[in-house]
Amino acid sequence: MNNKQCRKLKRKDLKIKNLVQFSLTILILGLIIYLSSVLYFRIDLTSEKRYTLTNATRNILRNLEQELFIQVYLEGEMPIGFKNMRRATKELLDEFRIYSGKKVIYEFINPAESHDQKVRNEVFRELDSKGLKATNALFSDKEGGRSQKIIFPGAIVNYNGMEMAVNLLKNNPLLNHSQNLHNSIEGLEYEFIHVIKNISSDTIYKVAFIEGHGELDEYQVGDITMELARFYHVDRGIIGGKPGILDDYAAVIVAKPREAFSEADKFVIDQYIMNGGGVLWLIDAVRVDWDSLEQTGVTVGLIEQINLDDQLFKYGVRINPKLIQDINCAIIPINIAFVGQQPKYVPAPWLYFPLLFPLENHPVTKNLNLIRSEFVNVIDTVGVEGRIKKKILLRSSKDTRVVSVPVFIRLEDIKDPPAEREFNKPFQSAAVLLEGEFESVFKNRMISQYIKNQDVDFRDHSIPNRMIIVADGDVIRNEVSVRADRIIPLTLGQDRYTQQTYGNKEFILNAVHYLAEETSLVEIRSRTLTLRLLDKTKIINEKFKWQLINTVLPVLILVLFGLVNRYFRKRKFA
Repeated sequence: MNNKQCRKLKRKDLKIKNLVQFSLTILILGLIIYLSSVLYFRIDLTSEKRYTLTNATRNILRNLEQELFIQVYLEGEMPIGFKNMRRATKELLDEFRIYSGKKVIYEFINPAESHDQKVRNEVFRELDSKGLKATNALFSDKEGGRSQKIIFPGAIVNYNGMEMAVNLLKNNPLLNHSQNLHNSIEGLEYEFIHVIKNISSDTIYKVAFIEGHGELDEYQVGDITMELARFYHVDRGIIGGKPGILDDYAAVIVAKPREAFSEADKFVIDQYIMNGGGVLWLIDAVRVDWDSLEQTGVTVGLIEQINLDDQLFKYGVRINPKLIQDINCAIIPINIAFVGQQPKYVPAPWLYFPLLFPLENHPVTKNLNLIRSEFVNVIDTVGVEGRIKKKILLRSSKDTRVVSVPVFIRLEDIKDPPAEREFNKPFQSAAVLLEGEFESVFKNRMISQYIKNQDVDFRDHSIPNRMIIVADGDVIRNEVSVRADRIIPLTLGQDRYTQQTYGNKEFILNAVHYLAEETSLVEIRSRTLTLRLLDKTKIINEKFKWQLINTVLPVLILVLFGLVNRYFRKRKFA
């Protein structure tokens, strides 16, 4: 065989080899593409695992039996912050779609798409009636001017003929725009999955307001009742000393009782707690007659006797008959007109209405606005060290004063407030979460008179459980409006004089969620994403340096690469 034939064979072998390599490459790429369409995985390298769904979320999505449709109203021209929220929402819903087996279907809709103002207004009214909250946003338009636009940062979830609204924007006036948007993006998974869980679940938890002890009526808690009804079956009723009457409820609410509890009713609540029932206590230890104060300008704060002190003490708290005064407080209208003249009202700070601070490191209070309170008391944790875990949820500011009762309360005190140096009792606790195994207040007591049915078992210790105690019954109370013989509940937490909406509704809702539901969703709400904002001072000081690095350095690298490449090519082929 001559050299020419050898070269032909080598060339043929090389072609075959190249063809085989090319075929293998195509085959491997095709296999990768196929597997990527069937299998799904991603590696989350962030320290807080911000792109990883929790196990609770995955389980809820996998258990969807039908298709779930989500309409997100974040489309069209909007500020960059809302565009970031849109991107984060899309990424989250893509994850939902994968883990649900493509049962989650979503679309983004621009509610302001129509050029007809009447049509847009009709769409806005419809979204508002469904529970979505609008916000006004300012942003730069294409011509460089400033534009204002109504945005509905929310979604409507549809499943099996039912629909629920999801509001995505957390608008805390204490925080700046960037922090509010960050907190909103941080809470996307919780907001969506909580609604998905409720709308797709066959089980509807029941919640009850206790009656029979002068508690707030259905109108005074009407707003929070309507909000709770989105997630729970809500009842109201009298205990009547009947053991087991509360057993079907995931949580019960005791909202500002004004009359003493009988021992029989206390026994029913105690055994409900021992068997794992959650209780939200909203208790006043001091009685203040606001109507008398409005009409006469003076009233007396006295101890409220409702016969719960021993029970709450046994569980781990004491509500002291002391009133908190706080420089950080709400305002009330005061008539400054002289007698006989037309009333003239001006807003004035009222020290007895503190604006309570929620602690940020707990799911119940995370990302909440201030909580508006009225004649709030001081709450202490007591005893049961180690067995009961105690967590302060709400507290006053550093400029706090504590007033013991009995005390005369006068509207005239607004004109002559205490000296600032007297506000020297900072950070008074106003709400506490207790978790653990509680001991029955009826342990080692005669209980035969409370048990009519011999089949009822008495427990002297609870299973692991939780309860929340708030030292102000007005935290859950909404104002009412009377129109044409109709009583209309107003928005809980809204100040009628400043139109500021405080975090009362979200606080109560979170508290009930925490007490009534399994802990899986708590894991989601507890997640924290690090807000990595740019250092504006450093940007200004080092602007030129980074401009050089980003523009000149890449060019220099390319030139250097070209020179090195040319040098080695010359050496190789010289």
